Amino acid sequence: MALLDFFNRDKKDETPAIAPVLPKDIYAQGTLDLADTIAPAALKVGSRELELGEKVSRSFYTISYPRFLSDSWFTPIVNLDKVFDVSIFVSPIDTADALRNFQRKVAEVQSQISERETKGLVRDPMLDTAYQDLETLRDNLQQAQEHLFEVGLYITMYASTKEELDKVEGELRGILDSKLVYTKPALFQQEQGFRTTLPLALDELQVTNKLNSSPLSSIFPFVSFDLSSDRGILYGINRHNSSLILFDRFSLENYNSVVFAKSGSGKSYAVKLEILRSLMFDTDVIVIDPEREYEYLAQATGGRMFNISLSSENHINPFDLPPVKEDENPSDILRSTIINLVGLFRIMLGGLTPEEDAIIDRAISETYALKDITGDVDFTGVEPPLLSDFENVLSGMEGSTSLVQRLSKYTRGTWAGFLNQPTNVDINNQFIVFSVRDMEDELKPVAMYIVTHFIWNAVRHELKKRLLIIDEAWWMMKSEDTASFLFSIAKRGRKYFLGLATITQDVEDFLRSPYGRPILTNSSMQLLLKQSPTTVDVLQETFNLTDEEKYLLLESGVGEGLFFAGLKHAAIKIVASYTEDQIITSDPSQLLQIQREKARHDGV
Repeated sequence: MALLDFFNRDKKDETPAIAPVLPKDIYAQGTLDLADTIAPAALKVGSRELELGEKVSRSFYTISYPRFLSDSWFTPIVNLDKVFDVSIFVSPIDTADALRNFQRKVAEVQSQISERETKGLVRDPMLDTAYQDLETLRDNLQQAQEHLFEVGLYITMYASTKEELDKVEGELRGILDSKLVYTKPALFQQEQGFRTTLPLALDELQVTNKLNSSPLSSIFPFVSFDLSSDRGILYGINRHNSSLILFDRFSLENYNSVVFAKSGSGKSYAVKLEILRSLMFDTDVIVIDPEREYEYLAQATGGRMFNISLSSENHINPFDLPPVKEDENPSDILRSTIINLVGLFRIMLGGLTPEEDAIIDRAISETYALKDITGDVDFTGVEPPLLSDFENVLSGMEGSTSLVQRLSKYTRGTWAGFLNQPTNVDINNQFIVFSVRDMEDELKPVAMYIVTHFIWNAVRHELKKRLLIIDEAWWMMKSEDTASFLFSIAKRGRKYFLGLATITQDVEDFLRSPYGRPILTNSSMQLLLKQSPTTVDVLQETFNLTDEEKYLLLESGVGEGLFFAGLKHAAIKIVASYTEDQIITSDPSQLLQIQREKARHDGV
């Protein structure tokens, strides 16, 4: 029997009229339509369940409710990790008819109370409570504060075997019984119950209860473990209940996020998807990319990419100073820049003794002073010094011989082309990517520190909604100075409408840093994707995960994990459209296919 015929079959048997069979009818019988495609291979109707191909279903209806229904009492059912369908039928009752019935019911209860008093019987609390409830509800109906409805609540659950179905039934009915909501199986009406819970708007069971507005609103079915809001971007699908996880990071107490995942679990894919969707909401995005994974995304969205390497034409002068705004003091900006530069030289020179630290600090101040840059005047627009200028000042200071020798490789040696040049990078674009893939591993922390400092100066200069993404952030956590600077951005970014997103696959190195946990604490959003057994225990302790959530992270597929936003969290599956997937994919096989198609198109 076709499934559509099963849905629409009338309960009464009708004898079909005999009609001649035409050749075209015989031909039509051999074709498949949609109903044939979605129909189960076999269907067996029993007294307590239906067998639908390889699945078994059982339907229930609700017979009674307690005197009071608390808010969200239906939430545990909606969030139950089982397969089931729920149908709620709500039919309004005319208030005038309801009031007439209430009048008769009140008179009946009053009569029972009076009869007991006449006989000298002890007062019945149940009758007194019923009388008070009836009077209260009648007043609310009369004043239009409440309305009355006929409500039918039906549930159909599914399983692979009858034993599994019995277990699901026990769990579901146990939850409802604990809330004094009682159900019964639709005995010998499983066919009608199944159709009632299908999206056909047909109530074939007709088992209803009268509820007024307040308790009816508590059955609202879309209260769940969700992270949906009325604004924001789509991060993925809630694996608990298939609802959408829509969220705006800029609505939280801070705009920062961290992403922890093992290699190949989809962390860059998830972040690139957020970038693509954030760009549509006028958010400026800046990425520090250690593996050149964001190049194609920048090209596709009209962004700009700067390659930072020893042989690159793109240069950033670490001695650059941000313009002085009206509400800022030049001496404060200069002092902050000098402190950051001392941290940079500490990384470049492999550490500094207290004496060397003092020498470097004094040399930087004198280098700026040679260019008439002091804390007493506005230095906006003044050409900043270069690293070679700093070396000349340093070489004339007592006790700087070792420092000059260690610095020479950055000014005259192999690494001279990277730092000793005026800045020629313009980030006046909605999407900017700084790639440090071609930078030597020894210099990557230096490059990421300089780039981040350059971005921070631009952020402070102009207030805009921005998202700064640092992929493979464990590079910056290697050095205390780079980690400290990253932490300062995480703390201060909110004042400048900046969200910081740190991504790492080396969870232990990140958290082992003295600034790892503070950065995590200052991040209102966290995304945990598939983890390896060696790191999942650390995450369980850090995020206070249950054992179920721990195993979920171990067993998750690519793009699956846990999403935290503020005090809420849910299991998430990252999803993208076909077009989005073609733009953001990091799968080598897909990238190779895209390159071949592009080459074929260019050849044509």
